[in-house]
Amino acid sequence: MKKEIERKFLVVSDDWRHAATKKSRIKQGYLVFGPPLTVRVRLRDDEGFLTIKDKSNDGGLSRNEWEKKLEKKEAERLFEWVKGQIVEKIRYEIPWQGYLIEVDEFLSPRKGLVLAEIELNHPDDEVKLPPWLGEEVTGKPEYYNSYMAKNG
Repeated sequence: MKKEIERKFLVVSDDWRHAATKKSRIKQGYLVFGPPLTVRVRLRDDEGFLTIKDKSNDGGLSRNEWEKKLEKKEAERLFEWVKGQIVEKIRYEIPWQGYLIEVDEFLSPRKGLVLAEIELNHPDDEVKLPPWLGEEVTGKPEYYNSYMAKNG
């Protein structure tokens, strides 16, 4: 099990696009909406994943995460058990000062929303943020994918 430490931001311009090095399509749904645990099935392009996350700590900055790779067919079958709405998005990866920023353009249920996450090594890491990142929304439940799946 690993500890996921990330900050989340609204994206305020398209200036990040030129720096993207990878693009993938993600479809995900939730089998369990926490607390205490959230269980998600995901298809990222042709790869499947089952992920379990516990409740966020540090104001939404960190939580424990367990993930297992699945065959595509296994993941597709698990979608039969999904509760709520399916979250679909395009994810772009952008290397930034030794970190990775993932920008998600949502296709559903919040078409047009663009969020960025930066994974940190430690909760106290200080990173000079790019100018295309706007308001920090770390810890705001309405920007969690599980919240969107449950509430739109």
